[in-house]
Amino acid sequence: MRGRLVDLTIGLNRKQRVTVEIDRDFREDYDRLKDQELDVEIKKHREKRSKSANAYFHVLVNRIAAEEGGSDEAVKKRLVCEYGVLAKDEDGLTVGFKLPASVNVDTIYPYVKCFDTREENGKLFKCYLVYKQTHLMDSKEMARLIDGAIEVARDLGIETDTPEQLARYKEEWRAAP
Repeated sequence: MRGRLVDLTIGLNRKQRVTVEIDRDFREDYDRLKDQELDVEIKKHREKRSKSANAYFHVLVNRIAAEEGGSDEAVKKRLVCEYGVLAKDEDGLTVGFKLPASVNVDTIYPYVKCFDTREENGKLFKCYLVYKQTHLMDSKEMARLIDGAIEVARDLGIETDTPEQLARYKEEWRAAP
C-alpha cells in the first residue's frame, strides 16, 4: 500500500502517533483491524521493477549464455549473485544459512553465494548468503542488475541496445540527410 506521512505527535504518555495518508479506501481494513495489535513497517516507496526491465534482463541473459556456451539459468544465477541484492529479513538483517558441505545448495535455492566453510563436531558446513529473486526486486535494484548484465554483455562484444533504442536509431538514420 502506498501513502505519505502527514503528521507526528507525541502524547503525554510519551507514545508517538503517526498520521499516514494513503492512496486507497482503507475503511474495511480499518474496521477489521482497529482493535488489534499490529506489526507496523513504514519504509520509503520504491516502484516495482517493470515487466519490460525483466524481459530486457532475460534477453541479455540469453545472449550472454549463447556467447559463452552455457545455460540461461547458470548465467542468471551468476549475474544475480554478482550484481543483485542481498535478501533481508523484516528487521533488515541479511539472510543466510549453512548446510552440510555434502548438500548441493542448487537443489534448495539458486541465488546464493558461499562465503565460508566451517567445521563443527568433525563435520564440514558451507555458509551461504541469499540474494533476492528478480521478481522481488524494486526498480533501483533491477536497474543495478541490468547495468551489470550490460557490462558483461559489452565485454563479450554483445549488442546491448533495447529494441526501442534500435528502432529510434533507425528512424534517425532514415531522417539524416
